[in-house]
Amino acid sequence: MLALMVAFSILTDDFAPAAARVGWQAREEALAAGHPVVFVDQAGRYVEERPDGRRFEIRLDLTRPRESYRIVLGELASDAA
Repeated sequence: MLALMVAFSILTDDFAPAAARVGWQAREEALAAGHPVVFVDQAGRYVEERPDGRRFEIRLDLTRPRESYRIVLGELASDAA
Protein backbone atom coordinates (compact mmCIF):
# COMPACT_ATOMS: atom_id res chain seq x y z
CA MET A 1 0.00 0.00 0.00
CA LEU A 2 2.82 2.42 0.85
CA ALA A 3 4.40 1.82 -2.56
CA LEU A 4 1.10 2.73 -4.21
CA MET A 5 0.84 5.89 -2.11
CA VAL A 6 4.37 6.92 -3.06
CA ALA A 7 3.82 6.16 -6.75
CA PHE A 8 0.60 8.20 -6.92
CA SER A 9 0.91 11.73 -5.68
CA ILE A 10 -1.29 14.76 -6.25
CA LEU A 11 1.62 17.00 -5.27
CA THR A 12 2.71 17.75 -8.82
CA ASP A 13 4.27 21.00 -9.99
CA ASP A 14 0.79 22.15 -11.00
CA PHE A 15 -0.80 21.43 -7.62
CA ALA A 16 0.35 24.46 -5.60
CA PRO A 17 -0.70 27.09 -8.17
CA ALA A 18 -4.04 25.32 -8.70
CA ALA A 19 -4.67 25.15 -4.95
CA ALA A 20 -3.80 28.84 -4.60
CA ARG A 21 -6.24 29.77 -7.39
CA VAL A 22 -9.05 27.78 -5.79
CA GLY A 23 -8.31 29.31 -2.38
CA TRP A 24 -8.33 32.83 -3.82
CA GLN A 25 -11.60 32.14 -5.63
CA ALA A 26 -13.19 30.83 -2.40
CA ARG A 27 -12.03 33.96 -0.58
CA GLU A 28 -13.52 36.23 -3.24
CA GLU A 29 -16.83 34.32 -3.20
CA ALA A 30 -17.07 34.41 0.60
CA LEU A 31 -16.42 38.16 0.74
CA ALA A 32 -18.91 38.79 -2.10
CA ALA A 33 -21.53 36.81 -0.15
CA GLY A 34 -20.96 39.02 2.91
CA HIS A 35 -18.85 36.62 4.98
CA PRO A 36 -15.57 37.54 6.69
CA VAL A 37 -12.48 35.51 5.84
CA VAL A 38 -9.83 34.52 8.39
CA PHE A 39 -6.27 33.71 7.34
CA VAL A 40 -2.71 33.78 8.65
CA ASP A 41 -0.64 36.54 7.06
CA GLN A 42 3.08 36.51 6.25
CA ALA A 43 3.88 37.88 9.72
CA GLY A 44 2.11 34.90 11.32
CA ARG A 45 -0.87 36.94 12.55
CA TYR A 46 -4.47 35.75 12.37
CA VAL A 47 -6.26 38.28 10.18
CA GLU A 48 -9.99 38.69 9.67
CA GLU A 49 -10.84 40.38 6.37
CA ARG A 50 -14.34 41.77 6.21
CA PRO A 51 -16.45 42.27 3.08
CA ASP A 52 -15.97 46.05 3.28
CA GLY A 53 -12.20 45.53 2.86
CA ARG A 54 -11.16 46.30 6.43
CA ARG A 55 -8.71 43.90 8.06
CA PHE A 56 -8.28 43.18 11.75
CA GLU A 57 -5.68 41.27 13.69
CA ILE A 58 -7.54 38.73 15.78
CA ARG A 59 -6.90 36.05 18.33
CA LEU A 60 -8.92 32.86 18.52
CA ASP A 61 -10.09 31.69 21.93
CA LEU A 62 -11.80 28.37 21.35
CA THR A 63 -12.80 28.12 25.02
CA ARG A 64 -15.40 30.84 24.40
CA PRO A 65 -18.81 30.31 22.79
CA ARG A 66 -18.83 30.14 19.00
CA GLU A 67 -20.33 33.61 18.63
CA SER A 68 -17.45 35.22 20.55
CA TYR A 69 -14.33 33.11 20.02
CA ARG A 70 -12.73 35.74 17.74
CA ILE A 71 -11.14 38.51 19.77
CA VAL A 72 -10.26 41.64 17.78
CA LEU A 73 -6.85 42.99 18.77
CA GLY A 74 -6.95 45.96 16.41
CA GLU A 75 -7.51 47.17 12.88
CA LEU A 76 -4.63 46.76 10.45
CA ALA A 77 -3.52 49.37 7.96
CA SER A 78 -4.75 48.57 4.47
CA ASP A 79 -1.25 47.55 3.33
CA ALA A 80 -0.39 45.51 6.46
CA ALA A 81 -1.72 42.12 5.35
